[in-house]
Amino acid sequence: MSDDEDGGSLYVLTAVLLTPAQFPGVLGDDFPEACSLLGVRPSGAGYGLVLGQDEEGARWTVVVDDVSLVAAAIASWDCGIEYDLSPDERSIVVSLAGWPLELSVAAPGVPEPHDPEQGADGTGRVPLAPPSAEAWGPVQRRMGADQVAREWADWSERVAGDGGAAAAAHPGLARALEEAAGYARTAPPPGRVRSSFAGEGARTLRADGAGWSLVARTGGAAFVLLDEEPGEVLVVPPHGPDGLPELPDLLAALDRVAVRPV
Repeated sequence: MSDDEDGGSLYVLTAVLLTPAQFPGVLGDDFPEACSLLGVRPSGAGYGLVLGQDEEGARWTVVVDDVSLVAAAIASWDCGIEYDLSPDERSIVVSLAGWPLELSVAAPGVPEPHDPEQGADGTGRVPLAPPSAEAWGPVQRRMGADQVAREWADWSERVAGDGGAAAAAHPGLARALEEAAGYARTAPPPGRVRSSFAGEGARTLRADGAGWSLVARTGGAAFVLLDEEPGEVLVVPPHGPDGLPELPDLLAALDRVAVRPV
């Protein structure tokens, strides 16, 4: 991927989508918040984030508006097919120093990955960096929920031995479920509730709010992570706190208001 403005090149390492239905949890609780972190307008069509290194090994994140091209590259890579991701220069929205995600790969034949000098991207911002693994906060809470979604089979097996009774009375859990139920009545910001295909007619749901994240599968279990409970995953009991819908009804209501991948 070349950059005509400075005559350099970007060696693409990976790419991710930034759309209302799909974006890295490290960036925010919803799509507008994720866009704000990167300094871009929350366009309904979304963006693609291309992560790579320049000829000196510096880390760069290039935001492009050609979402279809990035989606095609990701789909090809997931299938083990080579794909040369080279967005047109006209599709570049902004180039930002650093990476917001942790990468374990590097471009061959260039210096080790490192951040360019602050201000090298013209924004004056500190280079993007992945979150610390030593702390617990909103970012780590969202990442934990994403991990539960990826490892759903393992977490579902744990539910078989623990119906969630210990978590039922947790005040943070009750607060999260109450706010989640509110989303079904008043539409939250785009991306605050997301729904994706999970197979066999089920959907995986992800919802986030102030201090909490929920991951669930329609017709199945649900889990909540809280800022106030570092590293803990609370099982949502089938019968929620008084005054709130039963879990299946709550998940069905959230699925109706969730944004879905196109």
